[in-house]
Amino acid sequence: MAAKENPIPSVWARQRREPDQPALSRAAIVREAIVMLDADGIEALSMRKLGARLNAGATSLYRHVATKDELMELAVDEAFSEIVVPDAGGADWRTAVTGAAESFRATALRHPWLASVLGQAGLAYLGPNLMAYSERIAALFVAAGFPEPERAIETVLSYVIGVSTTEAAWLTTVGRSGETEADFIARLMPAAAQAAAEYDHLAGPYTAAQGIDPVEIRDSKFRYGLDVVLDGLALRLPGA
Repeated sequence: MAAKENPIPSVWARQRREPDQPALSRAAIVREAIVMLDADGIEALSMRKLGARLNAGATSLYRHVATKDELMELAVDEAFSEIVVPDAGGADWRTAVTGAAESFRATALRHPWLASVLGQAGLAYLGPNLMAYSERIAALFVAAGFPEPERAIETVLSYVIGVSTTEAAWLTTVGRSGETEADFIARLMPAAAQAAAEYDHLAGPYTAAQGIDPVEIRDSKFRYGLDVVLDGLALRLPGA
């Protein structure tokens, strides 16, 4: 007997069995899931808790979303609808890619769970919003003339996702303290400065950072690293 073919484990590869019900639609489920993810993170999200928030039983949810993994795929795709990618025919490629990268980062910081799950979201790239995002990014690099646009895209996204993951984790820690970021840093700075005092290359940056808006520091660090990445990619263009 021939082996039974395994289905693709993705919400985008599964046919929806029932149409949305007016009282409980897939869109409403995903919206509420994102609210919960933004507030409490991935570990706090469960189908049972989500059902309670929506005044619906688990059975009602499963008519629209079969598993938590599918729910995460849908949440990731919904978040990607917020990322703005400039038109390929508009500004020069560096300005356009910078704008797209900054929009990605801003979205990842609004949704602190996003960057950390991108590598674990199954076949999330099949979602319509993520596919549209990928197409627009590809158009930028193709229009710029990169001989291997997919590798250039992967390089930029690896940087943006890596920085956003670290930054989102930091902001989550700050948020749990109940303090503003500036107050949180001010409380930690004396101990950090003291620990770095005997190290020639560490003491200066701690001293220089005091009194500067932490948002300004994070923005500057992100832009510096992105510029370095784009400088390197520019050398790959024909005629560079």
